[in-house]
Amino acid sequence: MGDLISSRDNEKLKLVRKLHARRWRDKLGLFVCEGEDLVAAATAEPVELLVAGENVEPKLLAEVATAGHPPRVIGVYRRADLPAPEFRPVTLALWRVADPGNIGTLVRTADAFGAAVALSDGSADPTGPKALRASAGSIWRVPLLRFEPSNELLQGTKRVALSSRGGEPLGEVDVRGEVVFVLGAEREGLPAELERDVEASIPIKSAESLNVAVAGAIALYEWRRQNS
Repeated sequence: MGDLISSRDNEKLKLVRKLHARRWRDKLGLFVCEGEDLVAAATAEPVELLVAGENVEPKLLAEVATAGHPPRVIGVYRRADLPAPEFRPVTLALWRVADPGNIGTLVRTADAFGAAVALSDGSADPTGPKALRASAGSIWRVPLLRFEPSNELLQGTKRVALSSRGGEPLGEVDVRGEVVFVLGAEREGLPAELERDVEASIPIKSAESLNVAVAGAIALYEWRRQNS
């Protein structure tokens, strides 16, 4: 074991602080997992592993953490070690979903149903702190794709656009087989020019619309129901 880190100017602590910003995660190809559960879920070796009381002073680790409760461990990982893009029979394609909590929750939901997640430009970073916490470790098991017209992994698959208004009730849409569910941010929704084969809505009684993470979960449940 090396010396105990006792200076805020330590390069490892500086790296963790940098990686709170998306531009540094994009530049370095690294991200941070905070807490024992997220680190335990990792399927790759960390670039750096900081453990309170073992190789870093607890108060210094707490200072560089973003979680409300200071973690006992923080790991730095390579984005390249996350699951490689691959085809799945069902995919959640997210159009400009900017809330990191929703992104993380949708990754966790996709994991539960064996789905992939495709992200457009303008979507939140799934390796950001809030998204990682919401994913509860599922980031290590879900393929992340680019949601763009040229992505071959999304070609030839039935596209079902979920809308808060109009469209066929989701339960009446045939989602057997390979399907891409296209979802947009709750407020803006989906642009009319976005490619789709059918538009569906989830019937609700009183609320104006459903949170995108809730809508994604219902869509995947319906897909599983029809394909069971």
